[in-house]
Amino acid sequence: MAGEAVTLQLGHYAGCVGAHWWGLQRCPPPDTELNHAVLLRSGRSGCTPRLIALELKGGVGSVRSGGAGPEPLSAWRGDVDNYTEPVTGTARQEGDAPGDTGSSSGASVQAPGSSTWLWSDYLSVQLHPRSVYILQQYNHDGDAGRLEAFGQGEKLLQDAACVEEVEDRLHFYAEECDYLQGFQVLCDLHDGFSGVGAKVTELLHDEYSRKGILTWGLTPVTHNKGDPQKNFYRVLNTALGIVHLSAHSSLFCPLSLSSSLGIKPQPPIAFPYINYDASLNYHSSAVLAAALDTLTVPYRLCSSRGSMMHLAEMLNFSGRKVVAAWAAVPFPAVRGHSLPDVLCAHQQDVPWKLLSSCREQKVSRCFAQSVVLRGVCKESPASCPGQQPPSPLHACETAEQVLQCYLHTVFPGAFSASHVLKEPCVTLPPYPCFFSPLLSKQGFLPDDLSNYSTAGNVERSNKAVESIPVLTSLQSSPALRTLLSDLCKDLQKLGTRRCASFFAAGVEEDDFHEAFQELKTLSQCYQMGFESGDSEDESDSD
Repeated sequence: MAGEAVTLQLGHYAGCVGAHWWGLQRCPPPDTELNHAVLLRSGRSGCTPRLIALELKGGVGSVRSGGAGPEPLSAWRGDVDNYTEPVTGTARQEGDAPGDTGSSSGASVQAPGSSTWLWSDYLSVQLHPRSVYILQQYNHDGDAGRLEAFGQGEKLLQDAACVEEVEDRLHFYAEECDYLQGFQVLCDLHDGFSGVGAKVTELLHDEYSRKGILTWGLTPVTHNKGDPQKNFYRVLNTALGIVHLSAHSSLFCPLSLSSSLGIKPQPPIAFPYINYDASLNYHSSAVLAAALDTLTVPYRLCSSRGSMMHLAEMLNFSGRKVVAAWAAVPFPAVRGHSLPDVLCAHQQDVPWKLLSSCREQKVSRCFAQSVVLRGVCKESPASCPGQQPPSPLHACETAEQVLQCYLHTVFPGAFSASHVLKEPCVTLPPYPCFFSPLLSKQGFLPDDLSNYSTAGNVERSNKAVESIPVLTSLQSSPALRTLLSDLCKDLQKLGTRRCASFFAAGVEEDDFHEAFQELKTLSQCYQMGFESGDSEDESDSD
């Protein structure tokens, strides 16, 4: 049985991803393959996330019956929170506010996914009173008092009162666990919360050295084309965050729908069966939450003794503590087709997208990976005696063998651990209704697209997709060398003189140069043998 995990959300975008992720934990099926006690704690009135969320003033709404908000300042009085009632009846209409269960909250209703929404506006579970900790020194919104720089975040966690608050909450959750396997840290990379995360993971590393620490560095799709200083700050925060968070974590994974974390903006990632608005955190965070819920399956299974530490040790050898995430959200499975049939249609290219802001590699290469496929039929296709199977995949006896055979074909020489689940990713409201009308309620594609009429298009588009199959991979991949080395080049272009205000906020230039060298060393861990010559040329030109 998998042990418990404590989750920390550091920053507003981390809260957006977290709000959707907690929503995906609601209403598990009776025959669930996932142990929900890994993420959730039981109280007298029900279950709440085992969560510590750090947020700024104005970054989270007040406590409502359909959401959660800042903790009361009075002393905690015990296990009093529970899930909200699940949405019943018909699915949310297009104009309804996510998380709205018909209760009167007193808040003004905005358009779905409005950019002014806070993550608490679409949080569909209630939180324990010890979950949300507001950092009063900085504002979530406005022109002044913003947490913009890495150094500001570090200073926050050097304050004795702040550290004591975080430690008290950690001890509260950790001490009630039967077997604590580790910590999941969701941390904003693009702003001063990267500095907060650096100190929080350092604290975890020092105090819980034998536990797994899996850190997810989150970045929203950015639109700072006309603001050079914000771009410079974002790149510096990201680079320093990657260095410090990976140093104190068992495993670190950058997650974003931005194609690049560098100075030059790139178009956001496109998905063939999702029509999302990249400018809305409500949308982009939902995609990342579905991926995250699937990426973390290996240490949340009822049937497995796998842990966060096992997952990390499988991927972080040779100093490669940074990993890349790939996901097909949804996985393009055709209704009624067997798993071998579905995978045979993708023998050349796996139909997933890279969610770690590296330039995608055309050649399938990785050192090691953890792959999860969920929401597909696990039954083997019927075979006729004496008839040759149409492919090696069809000759496999179990779904797990089918996926392993497929991975060995597409990624020869790489170590691949894999899991196949029948249980899909549930996408009930307040999850966005942004899926292609091609998909059925269960997220499957029709067998024959040629018979897909316009009338059928309209009819299906009015039916909400209630669940989807998802395919993910957590990879130790050469693609990460591109991300890390490109950041190094951007840092060299920026230098320290162009960002004097950033360093005035608390980062010493010597510390910055040391972090730059560490980032460079980290990038070299991901080069393949035949790339060593290129690496030398690159370093000579620096």
